[in-house]
Amino acid sequence: MKTNLITPEGMTKLKTELNYLWREYRPEITKKVTWAASLGDRSENADYKENKRLLRQIDGRVRFLRKRIENLKVVEYAAEQEGKIFFGAWVEIENDAGDILQFRIVGPDEIYGDAKGYISIDAPMARALLKKEVDDDAVVPTPTGPQDWYINKISYTAL
Repeated sequence: MKTNLITPEGMTKLKTELNYLWREYRPEITKKVTWAASLGDRSENADYKENKRLLRQIDGRVRFLRKRIENLKVVEYAAEQEGKIFFGAWVEIENDAGDILQFRIVGPDEIYGDAKGYISIDAPMARALLKKEVDDDAVVPTPTGPQDWYINKISYTAL
């Protein structure tokens, strides 16, 4: 089950997508369907079939976004979070081999598309890092066994 948390930036992105789909993309596709339907025989009309398929996809995504947005809780930054890893934190960690990772812990709805450097709060890595401070060690369960990571930096603005 997904966690129902989201950053303010993530909520803005979802609302922007919903607005675009409903107010711009759907009317555009509806016009194409109307035009294709006016050509006559719909059974052999590839434009009609394709645009109807797109319309179903759009409607499905709009229904999903409306329901999901309604159930999400926006988590704002609080000064009490400073110095520890919580939801919305940018984190830099390093392992014994010297591998360095930088990422932000966000809600599961924010890790798709162009969201580079984000991991879900539901990921084992994020769960292992929660409430840790700089210079702490975190043991992360992996399929190959536990891995140790050292926390270098924590920030609530981009690293």
